[in-house]
Parts: sequence; C-alpha cells; structure tokens
Amino acid sequence: MIRNHRGPSVFWWSLLSIVAAAVGVYANSFSGPFIFDDLPTIVENPRIRSLWPIWRAMSWPAVSSGDGRPIFNLSLALNYALGGLNVWGYHAVNLALHVVSAVVLFGLVRRTLGTRRLRERYGRASLWLSLTVSLWWVAHPLNTESVTYLTQRTELLMGCCYLLTLYCVVRSAQGRGGSRLWSVGAVIACAFGMGSKEVMISAPVTALLYDRVFLAGSFRQALRKRRSLYLGLASTWLIVGALVATHPHRHAVGFGFSELRPWEYAATQLGVVVQYLRLTFWPTPLVIHYDWPVARTLAEILPPAIAVGTLACLTVIAFRRRPSLSFLGAWFFLILAPTSSFLPIRTEIAAERRMYLPLIAVIAAVVLGGYRMAARRWGDRITERRGRRLALLVLGVFSWLGALTVVRNEDYRTPESIWRDTVAKQPHSALAHGNLGVALVEQDRFEEAIPHYVEALRLKPDKASTRTNLGVALFYLGRADEALVHHTEAIRLDPTYLSAYNNLGVVLIEQER
Repeated sequence: MIRNHRGPSVFWWSLLSIVAAAVGVYANSFSGPFIFDDLPTIVENPRIRSLWPIWRAMSWPAVSSGDGRPIFNLSLALNYALGGLNVWGYHAVNLALHVVSAVVLFGLVRRTLGTRRLRERYGRASLWLSLTVSLWWVAHPLNTESVTYLTQRTELLMGCCYLLTLYCVVRSAQGRGGSRLWSVGAVIACAFGMGSKEVMISAPVTALLYDRVFLAGSFRQALRKRRSLYLGLASTWLIVGALVATHPHRHAVGFGFSELRPWEYAATQLGVVVQYLRLTFWPTPLVIHYDWPVARTLAEILPPAIAVGTLACLTVIAFRRRPSLSFLGAWFFLILAPTSSFLPIRTEIAAERRMYLPLIAVIAAVVLGGYRMAARRWGDRITERRGRRLALLVLGVFSWLGALTVVRNEDYRTPESIWRDTVAKQPHSALAHGNLGVALVEQDRFEEAIPHYVEALRLKPDKASTRTNLGVALFYLGRADEALVHHTEAIRLDPTYLSAYNNLGVVLIEQER
C-alpha cells in the first residue's frame, strides 16, 4: 500500500497546496464586476453602508438575495466597511471562504478515514486521499457560480458553516479535555449557517447520521454520549424557522403557485438532479441561469426517476452493509432536499450553486472507490512506478478541472460576456435576453439591444421591466412615440412599477407634454 506520511511538513505542505490551488484557478475572477443580483444586494443596498447599529447591517432590502439571511448581510457590511464598493475585496472574501471550506474538508475527510470503521482500509493513505478530494473539489468548475458570482456568498457561508459543524462534531467525539469546547463550536457554526442560508437546516441530521456511521455505531449511543450537543444543534432550527416565518419569500417559494404545483416541481427535479450529476463528471456547458422546462409527461419523468430512484434505493440498502457508502448518498440527498424535492422554487428550478456541498459526496465516492480498486488489484504491490502513475492521474484530473474553472471565470469578466454566454446556451431564456439587452444599453449600444428585448418579450410578454427597458432603448434612438407605447404598456402590466412611470414622464417631457 501507499504509505501515509504523517510528518508535520507533509501535512502543512498539503494545506499550502490547497490554498495555492484555489488561488491559482480563481486568480482571473477578481476583475469580474458586480452583475445581476449583485446590484440590488450590494451596489444599491443602503443597509450595508454602516456597521452600526449592527441589527441594521444584518437586515436586508425587501427584494434582494440577502432577504432573511442576516449573517450574509453582515459579511457584506464588513466588506463595505473595509473597501467600499471595490469589487476586488468581495471576490477576495468569497475565495477566502472557499479556501477555508476546502481546508476544513481536508481535515474532515482525513479524520473520517482514520476512524475505527475505515482505518484498516484507508488509514495509511488518509492524507493523500484527503488531499485529492479537497484539490478536486476546490478546482471543480461546478463551484464557479458560488465563488465568482458574488451574491452567491450565501452558498459559501452556508457551506463553510456546514463543514465546520461536522468537523467540530468529530473533534468533540475524538477529543478529551476540549470536547466541550468543540461541541460549543459546532453549535455556533450551525447557528451561523442557519443565518446564512436555509439549506443549513439539514446539518443537525447529517451530523447525527455521521456520528452513528463513523463514531458511535448507533443512534442510541450517539444520543446518549452527546445528547447536549444534539440538543444544541437542534435548537438552531429555531433560527431558520423564525427567519422563514418573518420573511417567507412568497413571491419565489411556496405551495401556492398555480403554474408550478409541488408534484410538478418534484417530478422536474428528477431531471435536474441527473443534470447535476452529469455536470459533476463532465462540467460543460455551465449556465448562470437555467430556463428549465417543467416536466409533465411520462417520457420526461420516467428516465430520470429510474436513475435517481436507483441511487436513493442503493443509499438505503447500503446502510446495513456499507454504511460509509450510504452516508455519502445521504449527504448528497439531504443537502439537496430543501431545494430539489417538492417545495417549489418558482424563480429558479435549477441552479448549479446547489451542488456546492453535494459535489463533495460524488468526488469522495470516486476517489475512495478508485483507491479500493487499485488496492484490490495490486494489494501491497503498489510500486513506485505505479504510485507515480496514480499521482499523474490525480494531477491530470485536477489540471483539467482547474483549466475549465479558469475558462469559466472568463465568462464573468463583464455583464455582456456572461449574458451573451447564457443566451448562447439558453436561447429560449427571456431573462438572459433581457439582461443582455441591459448590458448593451449600458454601453450605449441601443440598436444591438433592441432585438434581445424584442425576443425577451416574445418569450415572456407580461414582463413589465423588459417592456420599459425596450422603451428606454427606443427613446435614445429618437423613437419617442414607440417608447411611449411600451412604457404605457409596462404600467398596465404592473401599476406599481415606479421606473415605468419615471421613464414615461421623461418621454412626455421630450414631447413637451
């Protein structure tokens, strides 16, 4: 077997390589501007302009990605206090969160492979296996939306807290005198995660399942030994419950949408999950916003249902004989459950950032499965030559993933480039055409913007913002009469849309009315 070198120098070099890898693949993302949801959430958000009073800094505008996520809002306020609207600083914090998560993941995997259940199989190679999982995950292009798209810091904060919660649980179980401090750390991390994004709701369940599989051996033993820890973790559900109750996102999430019923959303998510899995192994094309069709026919539902159902059944069946493998399946499904089950999210049926944490399970399964295959074939006869081949394979996969991440980051270099990329990959997306039109208008390229506005209205005729944006482009081209028609129609579609009234007033003044 490959020996697991436990020297401190190797350990610290491993951590340094993770940091270097993350910086290397995301270095070209720092020049990316604020885009789309970044504008209302960061640029136009008055709440982040001051750190005091702190409750104002943790509050949020009515329509923004920070709605009901106070820890996320506080992080933006800290960013603004340090550098204003310097976009470089926001990218630096996003990358720092990604690096911290990767380092915690390295420690979590390494300690997991050193547990009594897995020590015999993986213990001697735990450091190298942990490093491989972390490097592949930190460089995977499926994570670019979470890291490069600044508003998706919600996912980064939640993911970091999720991993920290689990790591603290492990240290609490394996520690001696400091176990109580690690338990307190787990509860604090879980509480911060609940204030970052609602997906964190599955963390206490995942922690208990991890304890049962790798540490205690049974749920009864886990609860008996660490009852206060799990009571503390469960109490953090009150945080997310209060936030959801006071800010329910009724315009985007809920059971009351006639056009997207719960069973339709659940049936559609089967195909979405298959897409997520495909992008894990072949991460192209990547899209910032999917215009995903609702699945309603048997031909659309049955094939992905068989694939996802098979994985779910294998996860349940493996719980008895291969609980460690079952845990990876449970990790994947539990974290996806809040967004990819039966609770309709009307604004985004599919989003790549939702795979930020579930991706870990797939990568870990591939890495550990590949190692077991090599161990069965060669046993103790993994020679230096074979070891070099394995190292080259690991490095080759990392290089491929890193290169794709660097290329994907280039799509974020301007608002025009990201929306032009989205239009090319999602030509039937009204949102993509509309936002490309906005990006072109900001460059005074009105003639080029108009066809995209027209296409957006063809795809979604009742969108008031697109209607008035088209009116603005027409006005600047001297076509005031046509602009008047579109602004008036925008007001008819949405009588509360203030920009349409303002734009209509500008046209009337131009006509001396």
